[in-house]
Amino acid sequence: MNKRHEFTPEEIERLNHDLKRQLGPEFLSQRTGPGGKFTYIEGQSAIHLANELFGFNGWTSELRSLTVDFMDEHDGRVDVGVSAIVRITLKDGTFHEDVGYGQMENSKSKGAAMEKAKKEAATDALKRALRMFGNVLGNCIYDKNYTSRMQYVKKPGVIITIQ
Repeated sequence: MNKRHEFTPEEIERLNHDLKRQLGPEFLSQRTGPGGKFTYIEGQSAIHLANELFGFNGWTSELRSLTVDFMDEHDGRVDVGVSAIVRITLKDGTFHEDVGYGQMENSKSKGAAMEKAKKEAATDALKRALRMFGNVLGNCIYDKNYTSRMQYVKKPGVIITIQ
């Protein structure tokens, strides 16, 4: 984003209100990890929410660095670990950066392993940088009380109408 555009007082008031809100269960996913089950927001949901809050042209993401932390080959298989730093900049110049990590284990292909790990690291960093703006962009999932309550809330059904 080359030109800075200030938020109007009305936009600031709306953003301050909206960013404090917590995510509804429809934006949350769960999976099992090393420490058991954990709650997360998917990359496309984080991007959708940022577009809704800031406008499609009210924010940008920039991949600041991408580092291959390790690549091990064994018995024709590849393990790769990659870290990334992403910066999210709003139209007024406000920004946050964070690191993300991606990995692929036991891949038959070095290219496929690198692709998956790089994409995962960039998406993880993007989500982590967005969450710094507020609860509704994912920061609320770091509140254990909130996530434990959300596991019992049913996701609303989605009705799609085609015209």
